[in-house]
Amino acid sequence: MISFLDLKSINRLYESSLKKSFQEVLDSGWYIMGEKLQEFEKEFASFVGTKYCIGVGSGLDALKIIFKAYKELSLLKDFDQVLVPANTYIASIISIVENNLTPIFIEPEFDSYNIDPNKIEDKITNKTKAILAVHLYGQCANMKKINTIAKKYNLLVIEDVAQAHGALHDNKLAGSLSNASAFSFYPGKNLGALGDGGAVCSSDESLKETILALRNYGSKKKYENIYIGYNSRLDELQAAFLLVKLKKLKEINQKRDDIAKRYLNSIKNPKITLPKIASFNDNHVWHLFVIRSKDRDNLQKYLSKNKIQTQIHYPIAPHKQKALKKYNSLDLPLTKKLHDEVLSLPLHECLKDSEVEYIIKTVNGF
Repeated sequence: MISFLDLKSINRLYESSLKKSFQEVLDSGWYIMGEKLQEFEKEFASFVGTKYCIGVGSGLDALKIIFKAYKELSLLKDFDQVLVPANTYIASIISIVENNLTPIFIEPEFDSYNIDPNKIEDKITNKTKAILAVHLYGQCANMKKINTIAKKYNLLVIEDVAQAHGALHDNKLAGSLSNASAFSFYPGKNLGALGDGGAVCSSDESLKETILALRNYGSKKKYENIYIGYNSRLDELQAAFLLVKLKKLKEINQKRDDIAKRYLNSIKNPKITLPKIASFNDNHVWHLFVIRSKDRDNLQKYLSKNKIQTQIHYPIAPHKQKALKKYNSLDLPLTKKLHDEVLSLPLHECLKDSEVEYIIKTVNGF
């Protein structure tokens, strides 16, 4: 069976360096908010192109804390509206509703699968205060248009960069194209830890100071609590592991791009729609290679029978989830169509040439 994702092989590439980093953290005797975290925050901010990076417990926490911080800074208040793509993982929506804000679902562009900026202005009301742009599957949303609209209506822009570490748009990296951005370092990401982890990136000093307190029980000074905060800190061990893997991120993304190009050039089956790189993007980092088929379920069964593991990202749209029953009645036909047709093929830096060829041949045989 060709695994959809082989984390064991991926992390074996860094085994000696990861073990060395583990020993350094173990020997330090300092396991939370120490030197490794500070070093990673500095290096990741430099990589992204923002002044600040604040490590937190997960990608969801990063989003939640951004919205909470803007409320503490009086830039958002209860029931304000946040425009968000309907086609996304539910974490994007959870971060909004958890802060007692109101998500307004925007249908996607059908080629890029990201939020369609041409549908944003129709949804803006006097309660609209922010846009959450998700860079889905590895390429940026159309941030140039989104930021133009945001400037026109004085809206905050937040990026969800959980799937787009290293993606470029308008010659800038994902995460540096907004007021604040949220990253996930879940193990399966292009830059993945060996456990949960996340970060907020921004060049806003007030936001940075607020988030530093919020991630640590709302405290800047021990036992003095300014806010009702969280316990959400990227721990020393994960920061140390991420420092090792950050040095290889560009190389990882290039390998993914090489495999994606082989798929794009060689998969030729009229029953299958291939992903496209939007004309406004400088690159795509291929966190996922997502094809579409009207016969998706039979395609997945066929590939499984031929020893190719695939995944569906995502089988149920957020607005149709039981957890968001308030929004179950929304009619979002493009989002529904995508969720009925998408299928993700294996794509990671440890795929062998022979496996890529076999996947191409098998998909073409459907």
